[in-house]
Amino acid sequence: MMKFLDDLKKFALRGNMLDLAIGFTVGAAFTTVVKSLVSDIIMPPIGLLTGNADLTDLFWVLHVPEGVEKPAGGYLTLQAAQEAGAVTMNYGVFLNSCFALLIVALAMFLVIRMINRVDEQLDEAFGEPPPQSEPADKKCDFCRSTIPFRATRCPHCTSELTIPEVSSDNKAAARPTS
Repeated sequence: MMKFLDDLKKFALRGNMLDLAIGFTVGAAFTTVVKSLVSDIIMPPIGLLTGNADLTDLFWVLHVPEGVEKPAGGYLTLQAAQEAGAVTMNYGVFLNSCFALLIVALAMFLVIRMINRVDEQLDEAFGEPPPQSEPADKKCDFCRSTIPFRATRCPHCTSELTIPEVSSDNKAAARPTS
């Protein structure tokens, strides 16, 4: 039993697991902000452009329970249909989720693009810029993580690496570090 707990502790406290937990938590918080952005900021103008329609109230009634009378003009809101016990296909809610996905993807693209630009500027200002013919990344020989091409130690598994030499035909050949 103690061996099992020791193994569980090693697994849970590994750097990658902690990074994953932090990323998941930040992602969950980011999702609530994006959902609010979509439903409270972006969708009202779109609803106004589409004739003051709220996309969340776009639905099809698939079935009305026996004994429940359907209003003459149909259900006006999704909430009214659900309160009556009708089975609905909520394609407006789905469209809102699609818009949220697009906005998250765009936001992540912009953040990553900005971080990459800052990283390149820092490399230009403080580090030796890589030659144009040299690739930016390589795989660690030991843990197969993606790392900078000129790295001499893997940040993931801490293995010592060799700095690849780039020939004139852009082929990497390993050379020893010293």
